[in-house]
Amino acid sequence: MKLVWILGLAFVGLEALLLYVSTSSSAIPPSPAPQADASPTASPIAQPIRYEKRSLPQAEVHILTIPSQYQVVPALSNGVATLKDFAAPAGAIAVINGGFFDPANQQSTSHVTLDSKPAADPKQNDRLTQNPDLAPYLDKIFNRSEFRQYLCNQGSSQTTQYDIALHSDAPLANCQLVSALGAGPRLLPELNLQPESFLEISNGAVVRDPIDHDRLSPRSAVGILPDGGVVWVMVAQKAEAIDASGMTLQQLADFLKSLGATKALNLDGGGSASLYYNGTTHYGKLDEQGRAIERPVKSVLLVK
Repeated sequence: MKLVWILGLAFVGLEALLLYVSTSSSAIPPSPAPQADASPTASPIAQPIRYEKRSLPQAEVHILTIPSQYQVVPALSNGVATLKDFAAPAGAIAVINGGFFDPANQQSTSHVTLDSKPAADPKQNDRLTQNPDLAPYLDKIFNRSEFRQYLCNQGSSQTTQYDIALHSDAPLANCQLVSALGAGPRLLPELNLQPESFLEISNGAVVRDPIDHDRLSPRSAVGILPDGGVVWVMVAQKAEAIDASGMTLQQLADFLKSLGATKALNLDGGGSASLYYNGTTHYGKLDEQGRAIERPVKSVLLVK
């Protein structure tokens, strides 16, 4: 975007001022589309990207609302990379951490599709497929939900459309799958907890909960709005209550619903939870001294 670097300079002073308030917001408008000729019909007003920070009793929440004029696409690193490293070569306005991965071998444990072709396949991750403890869950791991970008035919034109679906689900009618980023579980329209998070309950007690669904933790999510736009949410810990801050998965689902999202997907959380916008990276997890922890990740979503 031609205006991003100019507007970024203007927001430096504003960012400093916003550190003194509990809720902050900023916006970057999209570049105007080129006009072939004058027309008496007014074109729709371009909506800006909007960033907001909310200070809740149990978390600091970073929210990015992305109008449908922008493209939200996944990206994948050969190894792992910081969000800023993802942003620079792509010319991205914003980046949020993406799907699950194995830090030991830096391979994805989530499906990623780029340019209509598979770019990451968890079935190729030997540490995942050859782990006997995970053998009973592999079919579900390979079929988690994903955030999808389609190119859809509407009469004589094509439009971008987003959806959240299981990896095995067929594409939408009259649409071509362009890209997809797997994670999970699905948060909305309802929390798909047990099939995708492998929660096990025996005699009323939780015996297996690999993603701590009911624990306050740093988390990231992507939601789809009724007007075709997208909203990102990154939940960060509070320095004054590190071990008692964040959100549960149900709280995250409820929060996305309160923002107007009709569909939503949980992304990788914990130390991976992070959001880059307007030249600044916000981190979800803090160390014992209350300092942000930067964790390079395997995949992300970008705004272009």
